[in-house]
Amino acid sequence: MANLKEIRNRISSVSSTMQITSAMKMVSAAKLKKAQDAITAMRPYSDKLTELLQNLSATLDADSGSKFSEQREVNKVLLVSITSNRGLAGAFNSNIIKQTNRLINEDYAGKEVSILAIGKKTNDAFKKGNRVVANKSSLYDDLTFDNVAEVAELLMDTFIKEEADKIVLVYNKFKNAATQEIMKEQFLPIVPMEKDDDVQADYIFEPSKAEIVKQLIPKSLKTQLYKALRDSFASEHGARMTAMHKATDNATELRDQLKLTYNKARQASITNEILEIVGGAEALNN
Repeated sequence: MANLKEIRNRISSVSSTMQITSAMKMVSAAKLKKAQDAITAMRPYSDKLTELLQNLSATLDADSGSKFSEQREVNKVLLVSITSNRGLAGAFNSNIIKQTNRLINEDYAGKEVSILAIGKKTNDAFKKGNRVVANKSSLYDDLTFDNVAEVAELLMDTFIKEEADKIVLVYNKFKNAATQEIMKEQFLPIVPMEKDDDVQADYIFEPSKAEIVKQLIPKSLKTQLYKALRDSFASEHGARMTAMHKATDNATELRDQLKLTYNKARQASITNEILEIVGGAEALNN
């Protein structure tokens, strides 16, 4: 009977876990819809703004270019590693942490690499190595363009003051609920699009081209960071929904197996009791 009680407790435990994972899946699915709509609506604007900025930057002379386009010898690198504040999202966070480690140990080996953490998981992973110069995990409490713009301005100031020669964003790009693509995207300096002499754009610029670029660059950089965070936010809910769906399926399978084991053990117990009763009756008759 002790064995049957243990199996019953396990069935109850697995059933409770299944209810929790199922509820988390539904919550993530609801949040994913809103986050997916936000990033889908934003991408065309962000991509077109970046393309316009790169096209304009490519046509400017070096002297008239922006300070954000200055190409310096890369000695100090700042990685903006974007994860989530919570776990239970499969490999969503670990993939970014692995990619960040790869950049530190391989791509920028020998360089002075620091990290701006967006997400508690990044902060927890790298704070022991004294690489984290700032923790902006609170952005997720109110993920708005204005709040992200403040962080973008901090990154721009860091580059202008030559505290970093290169700034790179590391984040998950949302493709669909089950698929996220790890992105390594240069934030600063701005990489101008290569000039194409065959393509001539007949534009009239008012004010001057250089002035337009100076106005566009801060807005473009703020939008780029906001898009990366929106991508990561949608990816997080997609990854968590997928992870909780798999966890619910596994819990259901385990519960069914435990129920089968319980029924077999109960049948065996009842059979033994019947045999004992029959044996006792026969002993009394004899």
